[in-house]
Amino acid sequence: MDEKMFLCPSSALLNSGLAVPFDVVYEGMTCRAFAVRYEDQVHAYLNRCAHIPMEMDYQPNRFFDPTGQWILCATHGAVYAPSSGQCVEGPCRGHLIKITISETDNKVYWHTNYNLKMIDF
Repeated sequence: MDEKMFLCPSSALLNSGLAVPFDVVYEGMTCRAFAVRYEDQVHAYLNRCAHIPMEMDYQPNRFFDPTGQWILCATHGAVYAPSSGQCVEGPCRGHLIKITISETDNKVYWHTNYNLKMIDF
């Protein structure tokens, strides 16, 4: 079952700016995830490099390269397309794990599915 979870106000995500982090359960494990805005569209991924599953931000919530065009893995140097999560350069295997996200009435939501679940506190 797909459930829509409030993440943040739309204004919290600027084009190629800081990410908004959140936690999900993926394949039975609690994982960090992040949402970013790129070319006026919001995208979300697990914070796990496709090369070796380590968190990628080089400073808290910073994923974009200096040009604001690519998502980087600070540990391995893998380069990802922000709109698809596809690896375009460096050591990686495929793509980032995409999280379904939507934006309505100036609010950003992420969606649970069979692989992703919300964290119950």
